[in-house]
Amino acid sequence: MSGKARATSPTPETETPAKAHSTGILPDREIAALIADGAIAAEGGVDAAQIQPASLDLRLGPVAYRVRSSFLTGPGRTVRDAVARLGMHEIPLTGGAVLERGCVYIVPLKERLDLSRDLSALANPKSSTGRLDIFTRVITDQGAEFDRVRAGYAGPLYAEISPRAFSVVVREGSRLSQLRLKRGTPAPSEKALRALHREIGLVDRDLEADERLTRGVYLTVDLLGAGGGGPIGYKARRHTGLVDVDKTGHYAIADFWEPIAAGEDGLILNPDDFYILASKEAVTVPADWAAEMVAYDTLVGEFRVHYAGFFDPGFGLDAAGSAGARAVLEVRSHDVPFLVEHGQTVGSLSYERLTGPPDSLYGAGIGSSYQDQGLALSKHFKPPR
Repeated sequence: MSGKARATSPTPETETPAKAHSTGILPDREIAALIADGAIAAEGGVDAAQIQPASLDLRLGPVAYRVRSSFLTGPGRTVRDAVARLGMHEIPLTGGAVLERGCVYIVPLKERLDLSRDLSALANPKSSTGRLDIFTRVITDQGAEFDRVRAGYAGPLYAEISPRAFSVVVREGSRLSQLRLKRGTPAPSEKALRALHREIGLVDRDLEADERLTRGVYLTVDLLGAGGGGPIGYKARRHTGLVDVDKTGHYAIADFWEPIAAGEDGLILNPDDFYILASKEAVTVPADWAAEMVAYDTLVGEFRVHYAGFFDPGFGLDAAGSAGARAVLEVRSHDVPFLVEHGQTVGSLSYERLTGPPDSLYGAGIGSSYQDQGLALSKHFKPPR
């Protein structure tokens, strides 16, 4: 959940400086150093405003290619080879263009990488992208996985974009994805997470002694309305107008979303409808850690939660102007109707430490969109009255 942000880090008087580590997620200062060294580059340069506390916003290039299907390149093959085989037509983005719901597009990104052998990267849709149900994944040449950039990769980056709920307007420079850089493969132990929870309070509930933390701290869904009085979620309308991804506070909620009222009997998810819900728990990400929402377990139900899963350092943190913020859940059921009930486990939050403290934290002081959120639609919509 990166924001467009620059807030000051906690002062030495209020926080003990975080220890530097040889492995972990790179903070903003190290991302800036990679840009200065040319390991991250773009024609015309990389804008400093793209750098978030622990990630880098990626920008669309000047052209999109409508393709017949999604794909992965695999060994010895490039994305351009696949586009030449599967491409249908080319769409200029310089003046803005419509990407239609249900179609698949490949867009070369402005940024390219030249990573050292100890650096890899992980991509994710930005929060606002996920909340619009724009299925967005980053792919590379000779790539075997979506959203993962192998250690030592040198080459271009591409976005695969498939709007699911709404047709959208994008343009050259639009930012739909973000990239985290990682040195090594550190994995926090359950003991470390429990110690962090005692110190910070990762979620606003007790961690049970027998709660397994191998996949992170689990989150449950709120279907009763923690805020009281308002809707507990939204369902995307099927026939709407366009959403321009670069407009903020522009669209009326009622034109695109149906509110969902609280109910004692849970919520039945209709196949292929798209829902915005919220976690029951408030979440905190410490200043020298980052987090990612991951699917809890496909065995608990045929639905997917959270298409945009990055939580930056400082999310929900007192020092960044908040005392916990609920995670917004982007939910889609598959194949069959599925009943979700209040307090049901729907995902987990996986924490990883940074190699060092960031110069800025996610928070209101840097213009972050979702720091104090409860249930919240994307920033493109006018706030509810």
